Amino acid sequence: MPGPPRTDLKRAALYMIAAALLFAAMGAAVKVASRELPNAMVVFFRNAVGFLALLPWLLRGGIANLRTRHFPEHVVRGLAGLAAMFSFFYAIAHLRLADAMLLNQSMPLFLPFVEAAWLKEALSTRIFRPLGVGFLGLLFILKPGTGFFQAAALVGLASALFAAIAQVGIRQLTRTEPTTRIVFYFAVIATVVSALPLLAVWVTPGPQLSAVLLLMGTLATFGQLCLTRAYSFAPAARVGPFIYAGPVFASVIDWLFWGTLPDFLSVLGALLVAVAAVLALRMRHDPEAAVEA
Repeated sequence: MPGPPRTDLKRAALYMIAAALLFAAMGAAVKVASRELPNAMVVFFRNAVGFLALLPWLLRGGIANLRTRHFPEHVVRGLAGLAAMFSFFYAIAHLRLADAMLLNQSMPLFLPFVEAAWLKEALSTRIFRPLGVGFLGLLFILKPGTGFFQAAALVGLASALFAAIAQVGIRQLTRTEPTTRIVFYFAVIATVVSALPLLAVWVTPGPQLSAVLLLMGTLATFGQLCLTRAYSFAPAARVGPFIYAGPVFASVIDWLFWGTLPDFLSVLGALLVAVAAVLALRMRHDPEAAVEA
């Protein structure tokens, strides 16, 4: 009988930092594509390219291994994950890349509330302190009541809420379903549903834009694979914090390509959100984080 997986934090951290870099680069590709294409098309191509790239891996166990008795649960998880993606990509198109990524990665702050509402789990009083710090950080980033406030920031925040719902759905599914099956049904649902609006919004991309879309889907796929590998070498509570290298990489991309830098409040808010999310993650010991939301 095989023993428990070996913990290798150094290797896990390297994979997680690689995932953070790939996701930041994907975000840059999303931002470029969103200048000429509607959000629905960008989301569709991200899902379609990822689905085609992962299909050989998903089918290697045969069609029989993909049969499920929990299709409604897959639909709920898939629609929540797709809503998170639509919201996240919209935020990327309208905000600084680093801000959009950080708002999306505030997902651990919403998880306890989704679990309490959906699973009827009691909220630990210990978790309110880091959550309070995290939401204070979000206020610094959102800046309500100032000229800097943008409604797109609320959409970015909504992406974190939808991602939290999807993550709780994953937690439920992992009790009866293998990871391959969860990924397969998400890929199918996300690709099919995101294709529905295409007839109304289709714009034929040129060769350069097609290359950007292909690159976007490829970066997202490899980023997800690195993320999964990271969680295979260390538990989420230990390796999860390294994903917050993503907003740092995104800030460098913002500066290099668009000449934008964060203000003091945004930097302070980012630090508070990252620290609070890490603490919330460690309190939860979430083992399902390796599956894409």
